Amino acid sequence: MRKHLFGVLTAGVALTLVAAGQSAAEPVPRSSQPEPMLAFLPTEAQVDWAAVHRDRQARKQSRLAAKSAGQPLTYTEEETGQGANDAPDRAEHVAGFGTGRGKNAKLRLTGDLAGDPSLPVVPPSPETNDAVPLAGSLGTPARTSGTIGDGPYGSAGDGTGDHDFYRVTGGAEGTVLTVETDTPVGSLDTLLAVFDAQGRLLAEHDNLAGTTDSRLQLSVGAGQDVYVMVAAAGPGGIPADPLTPGTGKRVLTEGAYDLTITNGAQRQDRDFFSVDLRAGDVLGASAAGRATRVVVHDPAGREVFGSSQDFSFLYAENSPLPAGGNAVADFVAPRDGRYTVGAENGTGRYDVTVEAYRPGSELNQRPEALTLFLDFDGARVNTRVFGVTPSGNRDLSPLRKFLPGWGLTGADENAVIDGVIATVRENVEKDLAAKGTNRRFAVRVLNSRDHADPWGQPNVSRIVVGGSIAESGIQTVGIAQSIDAGNFGEEETSLVLLDVLSAPATQSRTSLNGYITPASDKIAFIGRAIGNITAHEAGHMSGSWHQDQFNALDSLMDQGGNPKGMFGVGPDGVGGTADDVDVDFHEDVLNPGEGFTGIEDSLNRTAWAYVRGAN
Repeated sequence: MRKHLFGVLTAGVALTLVAAGQSAAEPVPRSSQPEPMLAFLPTEAQVDWAAVHRDRQARKQSRLAAKSAGQPLTYTEEETGQGANDAPDRAEHVAGFGTGRGKNAKLRLTGDLAGDPSLPVVPPSPETNDAVPLAGSLGTPARTSGTIGDGPYGSAGDGTGDHDFYRVTGGAEGTVLTVETDTPVGSLDTLLAVFDAQGRLLAEHDNLAGTTDSRLQLSVGAGQDVYVMVAAAGPGGIPADPLTPGTGKRVLTEGAYDLTITNGAQRQDRDFFSVDLRAGDVLGASAAGRATRVVVHDPAGREVFGSSQDFSFLYAENSPLPAGGNAVADFVAPRDGRYTVGAENGTGRYDVTVEAYRPGSELNQRPEALTLFLDFDGARVNTRVFGVTPSGNRDLSPLRKFLPGWGLTGADENAVIDGVIATVRENVEKDLAAKGTNRRFAVRVLNSRDHADPWGQPNVSRIVVGGSIAESGIQTVGIAQSIDAGNFGEEETSLVLLDVLSAPATQSRTSLNGYITPASDKIAFIGRAIGNITAHEAGHMSGSWHQDQFNALDSLMDQGGNPKGMFGVGPDGVGGTADDVDVDFHEDVLNPGEGFTGIEDSLNRTAWAYVRGAN
């Protein structure tokens, strides 16, 4: 796992459920944790990944149950084999899709990702191969076949269940393995798992969306052996002792399977389809079947969103974008044009759902501006909306409580609040209005000092600036309720907690005090830095994901790990001096550690989130 100053995300495809070196039987410590995708986490925070995974699965199932209805336009790939539509400039065009008059905004793409015909075929490994010490050797790349149920432990044997093991090596330099099963005939529902030589579980995967087949990716170190297991999914799919044959619980499904192991050097088929979008169209895509990656390119051929995972549970509750699948992507079109959607990473039949919507604020046809309310007076917040465990109503202290941590007094409160408000308004009013969308742009920033509290009214989202980790029960600096492309959830809550930001510099690298010296305009720096984090949370609620925090461009949507950049500290390393930087929403690379690829235009996403009317 990668741990950064403001955020934490799994690296690569989110399939590894047990960390390397940890026995599957070892208990996982429980603690209350925020959803890492939505949070600025201090370096001291520890993430209970088992709890996060359980919450993600529950929310994913909830979204699947509420999946949008309506008959989609259907299109079946014309390509046979590889090559014809393997690049955006050779995409097959789908006419009739879109949000305009006479168009169908729902599309179902079906096709077939061709396998690499040059893969060597290895004869089936003989029984008995039901444990790590008995595993048959299998080189990479390779394709082989087998049968679950043909050994001494299947239905014709003692009934404990058949498990087939294969030993695979990382070679002299290490490699990233892709392992997948295919069951073209029969009723076998496969489970894939990978163990080390001591029988410790490294990774597992059950069903690809819409199939009973399995696929996983795993990094294998130089000279390291790992043991790939094919078994039937269900109780007993993982044997009680991977080192001892016959330690399953019972026979489950049985039948033949094909097993393919590749290491990235093989040619992968990719299928691209082009669709016409209007400026502001909110595009969602979900890949099921054998495709495990979905990617969107803009009219210039640039990759603007690529995904090998389903994080649709992070959308707003009422977001209409497609949910479920092996991979889910979302995108907001900055201009009219022909865009492409691609299906990648796999071999065999796939089914990709593509849907387009106008932004939520435009659909609602509300005449009033969306209100973004900054609450500095403390608030009662039900932390259930952040997916934390345990959750409930929590009372958060006002900003004024944290002023002494920066050496300030109550007399300085108004000046700090002025700085926060000015920074947020610059980023979500001035900068977004300058972006221009050819639509009426309307958002207003209100605050608890100068305005009556509108929270609870329609069309009002709030950001609470105050409170602490102890009060909220969430180990974070900032957290948003959703990542909501198109802004379909317009009554949401975000938090910017102040205890870590106001802590002594010796206690946390996230503290603002680490950048304050006698040369600092302290109040101006504190106001701007808190304002940047507040705008970051507003950016999540209006649909932006994290961007790369370690490249040369400092952006408001940068993930954690670079507090100097997020706080706008200039080259002198001191906050509140003349060389400080104005950090804005930008077009920048999506964070490479979060499993997404491509270039995200966070200014465009946020601007379209706040349009009004369909003129």
